[in-house]
Amino acid sequence: MNNNCNCRSDCLTFGIAAAIVVGIVTAILRFTAIITVTPVFLWVTLGIAVVYLALLLVTTLATRDENDLPCRKCWTLTSLLIGILGTILLSIVLLAIPFAATSALGAVLAGLLLAFFTLLIVSSACLVKRC
Repeated sequence: MNNNCNCRSDCLTFGIAAAIVVGIVTAILRFTAIITVTPVFLWVTLGIAVVYLALLLVTTLATRDENDLPCRKCWTLTSLLIGILGTILLSIVLLAIPFAATSALGAVLAGLLLAFFTLLIVSSACLVKRC
């Protein structure tokens, strides 16, 4: 990996900003009970994140001999992994613990879930755009 990495990725910056906005909007809408996060949605996000994790594992093992990943690709893969792991963790937490419709903690966790899921989707789009 290149340690002299001073480049910046505009796509990834946009993705992080979009994830923060989506997370805040989701938390507000969930707290005011305008939207609900159903168990079906949680299972779908968990399934998508697990499939992404499996694909990331397979592609990493297939290309592990390449030590010179470009800086942007390295940061994009890191944000993709953060989005995957955050989505899996929060999906499991929200499936395991039932929260009231207007629970503040439930709203924050749902906002974080959608923020990580947005980061997952945008990071994969950035990765495709760079290749």
